[in-house]
Amino acid sequence: MDLNLDSLKRDIMAYLDTSEFAVFHSSPGGLEGLPLILWDSERQPDYRVFLSVANQLNVKLVLFASREFDLEEIQELQSEIEEMELDREDRRDYDTRLREARQHTGVTCDIEIAFEYGGRHYVYEVQPDWYEEFLTLQDEIMGLIAVEGGSGEDDSLGGYFSKN
Repeated sequence: MDLNLDSLKRDIMAYLDTSEFAVFHSSPGGLEGLPLILWDSERQPDYRVFLSVANQLNVKLVLFASREFDLEEIQELQSEIEEMELDREDRRDYDTRLREARQHTGVTCDIEIAFEYGGRHYVYEVQPDWYEEFLTLQDEIMGLIAVEGGSGEDDSLGGYFSKN
């Protein structure tokens, strides 16, 4: 869903400020590796419905995280593309897609609300369509790097890439 997450973030924060919930401001992706149950934010996009479930379960603490799209993410992919042996058409396609992503620099690209209940974390997460497209592009490029790295060509980095 192509939402304006900046305004949604303001709405959620205003709602949480007037709620009974204690809010822990966490880092996006901080729940990775934990047992998660994801809310169907496509069919049930209203975060208030998600939070009403937490309220009905007498949950007192909710986790809130958001992330802004960083120019560095684009620059990293651009430098990877420049090092790859691509035909002209593919290079143009990737450059165009990265240029389109650049217009979203500084915009909120991910919002997570979560609560723990019964040893599991229940998570409401939304990302706009443009960010999901960027993640798809990132996966494509990383996949090409892995293929190039395994081709037997002399590659000083061995096809390894870290987002850390």
